Amino acid sequence: MTAVTPPSLPLAGITVVALEQAVAAPLATRHLADLGARVLKIERVGEGDFARHYDGAVHGMASHFVWLNRGKESVALDLKSPDGVAVVRALVAGADVFLQNLAPGAVARLGLDGETLRAADPRLVVVNMSGYGADGPRRDRKAYDMLIQAETGLVSVTGTPETATKTGVPASDIAAGLYATNSVLAALFRRERTGEGATVEVSMFDSTAEWLGHQMYMQMYAGRQVPRMGLSHAAIAPYDAYPTRDGQVLIGVQNDRGWQDLVTTVFGRPELADHPRLRTNVLRVANRAECDEVVAAETRTWTTADLDARLAEAGVPAAQLNDMQGLIDHPQLSARDRWREVGTPVGPVRAILPPMTFADVELAMGDVPALGEHTAAVLSEFGYGDASIDDLVDRGVVGLPPTT
Repeated sequence: MTAVTPPSLPLAGITVVALEQAVAAPLATRHLADLGARVLKIERVGEGDFARHYDGAVHGMASHFVWLNRGKESVALDLKSPDGVAVVRALVAGADVFLQNLAPGAVARLGLDGETLRAADPRLVVVNMSGYGADGPRRDRKAYDMLIQAETGLVSVTGTPETATKTGVPASDIAAGLYATNSVLAALFRRERTGEGATVEVSMFDSTAEWLGHQMYMQMYAGRQVPRMGLSHAAIAPYDAYPTRDGQVLIGVQNDRGWQDLVTTVFGRPELADHPRLRTNVLRVANRAECDEVVAAETRTWTTADLDARLAEAGVPAAQLNDMQGLIDHPQLSARDRWREVGTPVGPVRAILPPMTFADVELAMGDVPALGEHTAAVLSEFGYGDASIDDLVDRGVVGLPPTT
């Protein structure tokens, strides 16, 4: 009988060296690790990625760090030391991808810029992540997520009519991280066909601006700033949270057929389907207050659970408004077996499976590393003897985990 080879992870055999911190770059490389790549995370000796210290919510570890850094190997290096930079060069020499989000110009000063690295290895994929890009008037400005959301105008379309607000998740960081992941996959795919690597630039500003296409076109060609609408929608009605007997339910009718289904099948009010001020979406938007009043008068006669079930049966888009505990307890996660455990230096923690679900193989969900946990093993693998490693440790060039 012929042995069956088990399916491999999509990026098995790919090595990524990451000079990263905070959210955007670590998110990109965590997705690569989930897909099977080996990710060598370079961290500062003694301090590490500063996201390690945002909070202590996960048994003493920072929630951001646990979220973004599973499946990676931590190598603690002092990049102010020429010997520390030499270690990075040695790691990159055996890698497929080098991804970094240091301050603009920092990698060039270290001799770790894409031009220098790819001169030695044209097959290398280099991804440079930044706040505003490699040039332009804001190149050297601090670029935290909130600041990028403000500069791009994302906050101008987020919040209530009275108050602009940033999103509840770091949207600009996440956008840049996802585009960086996509760029690595595309560059590796091209390399398979041509043998050539790539140098790619991904900025938080550009990534967020891309997400604002609808709002930009409305301004450029219709001369209208899309208003902040809270849970509502500037171009659709009814689209909001509506009261029930014991809470709220969100209803989002996308078209006129949906309106007919809502008022006829759910509410039992067929006469509303042809209401002279509500029968089309254009009319409902123009008469939003009346539309919302009509819908609310019906929804408040139901319990949330009964109305939610009735809306689902009628095919009307609707949702319950959950908080974080509602997400954790959500039956959609438990019924689909989406929870796993991953190891951390403080014990196992729960984690949700990666969103990319392959039919033939479950993606990797490796452990969250302690600072410098893999320094000695990785340096040994790349040709450093015990005496050399001890010397580097003694001089503070490399760091080992605190328990060592």
